[in-house]
Amino acid sequence: MIEAHGIGFHHPGGDWLFRGLTLTVPPGAVTCVMGPNGRGKTTLMRCLSGLLAPKEGFVVREEHVAHVPQASPSTFAFSVLDMVLMGRARSIGTFSRPRASDVRAARSALRRVGTLELAERPFTELSGGQRQLVLVARALCSGHRTLMLDEPASALDVRNQGALLRVSRELADEGYAVLMNTHHPDHAAWLADRAVLMHTDRVETGSAAELITGPALTELFALPVSTHTVPEGRGERVLVAPHYGS
Repeated sequence: MIEAHGIGFHHPGGDWLFRGLTLTVPPGAVTCVMGPNGRGKTTLMRCLSGLLAPKEGFVVREEHVAHVPQASPSTFAFSVLDMVLMGRARSIGTFSRPRASDVRAARSALRRVGTLELAERPFTELSGGQRQLVLVARALCSGHRTLMLDEPASALDVRNQGALLRVSRELADEGYAVLMNTHHPDHAAWLADRAVLMHTDRVETGSAAELITGPALTELFALPVSTHTVPEGRGERVLVAPHYGS
């Protein structure tokens, strides 16, 4: 679990991106952070994970956080299995070799995100979407129960987006605390238990049912958004926004 108490951040000489923000990322739930570009979503994630220190306020973490960054090319051609084993670095130690249990954990994490068949491939040869799923597997392999995913679906096709959402939901149902920064409000509408909306002048936090609505997202993105319920299945909500042509 993560608790932020009155935190704020600004870059040197810049305006406050957010200020006085108090929120909880609880276990057993998915919390989604949304907002237009430049509103400080990734900065907030970095403050909550400990990669950045807030300029005011403080953050309490019950344990180490497994952070999944946006995928980028790797300089070194590590195998996929070795990349995932890096998630066990804290328990393996600097000069020790991975144990059989570490390898089993890495392979289990790859299987969970549907990429076990890539285990022996060089990480540098993977597509952006494949790299993203491998980074999620590395976070799972760490054994930490708080997962922080920074725009995890940005490089994924529709099929793999669905796989990622399913895994995130399952992990939350198993008691993980999952925090996700997303540019896909429809993903949040399906997945989130709690939401963080980063407006220009304020940050709203609360239940997803209260915040992921047509009027709230219309204000957030300055674009008409409507909410509809799909009658089949579980009655999921679908968000619809117009796409303007020239």
